[in-house]
Amino acid sequence: MDHTAPLVAGLALGVCGFVFHGHLPERADLLASVRTEPLQTPVNSPAFGAHAGKVDYRIAPVADYDITGLVVSRHDADTWWDWIHAASNDHLNVVDLCMIWGANAADGAYEKMSFSSGQFVCYVSSKDDSVWQPQYLRALSNNHLLTESPAIARQLRRVRVGDQVRLRGQLVSYSHDAGFAFTRGTSTTREDTGNGACETVFVRDLEVLRAAPGWPRWLRWVGAALLLFGLVRWFTAPHRPRD
Repeated sequence: MDHTAPLVAGLALGVCGFVFHGHLPERADLLASVRTEPLQTPVNSPAFGAHAGKVDYRIAPVADYDITGLVVSRHDADTWWDWIHAASNDHLNVVDLCMIWGANAADGAYEKMSFSSGQFVCYVSSKDDSVWQPQYLRALSNNHLLTESPAIARQLRRVRVGDQVRLRGQLVSYSHDAGFAFTRGTSTTREDTGNGACETVFVRDLEVLRAAPGWPRWLRWVGAALLLFGLVRWFTAPHRPRD
């Protein structure tokens, strides 16, 4: 057997897995509920306490919130290069999910956009001027998702780009006094943009309505396994002296 075959196959599968990783479903594959608007109801609830990462937080509810959308980008707060959460003693905001819904989903504007996430930011780019219409930009948001529940935190961290999800909870501001005064608020309108336009949601319930296809992830794993197998075969193969 050619010792290079597993290496070539593994490399090809791995590249295909990375190329299709995060590939968004087409408009025809979106659920009807993704084409709807978020539901927001003002509340007059008292502030309550939450505890995470040995820090006590004060949570001030603003509105009940129910959003169904397509995840187009995401950021994990515990990723190694995220320094802002660590510096802020912010252990409640476990994940940011950038989502589209409504007109953006119904008209397929998102298919002409590219998305990426940073610390507290969702970046959007496109070479198509038609996607910058207000009805499409308002149907896109970066959601700072808070929880003190380890079970919900695990669910949030398992959400992937391409998942169609429903989130229910409350729009809140939150704060702590663990060494310094920290506070972060929330947007209450879909019309704003820029700094302060993100929705801060204390999550009560998460449902993945339709998961993104898992085959790109499997391609990466199979490709990595074949590469490892190929490298082992390469280095353990008997040496054949050249004539």
